[in-house]
Amino acid sequence: MGDGVYVGNAGRDAALDRGWLLGHFKDEGDPRRSDAVEIKWGVHPSGDKRAQWVRGEERTALLVLISGRFRVELPGRSVLLERQGDYVVWGHGVDHSWVAEEESVVLTVRWPSVPGYAVPQEERRASSA
Repeated sequence: MGDGVYVGNAGRDAALDRGWLLGHFKDEGDPRRSDAVEIKWGVHPSGDKRAQWVRGEERTALLVLISGRFRVELPGRSVLLERQGDYVVWGHGVDHSWVAEEESVVLTVRWPSVPGYAVPQEERRASSA
């Protein structure tokens, strides 16, 4: 890592930080640290869902389906991603939530990378029970 290069595997590395591969939450000096963008390799079992809606969104997001069937809930609209490569983009001020209708892998890119959106640990555990 000292040369500013990081080589990894999304599946392995994602397990270390709730799926997030790149963003403000990585350590100083890590090439994956960025205040500009966040990237997530999300592996979701069937029925997995976000414990609570994101409200007051300050970022723009792109979510691309790699495999499975994944639904993104937006105010007044539900978007189903069901074919590899299907994607949805939403911007500032658009609240959202999601559910994996089948086991799914999704790539999420958000910008900028800002703290404050993680679901508290207790709520994540309660939603998976």
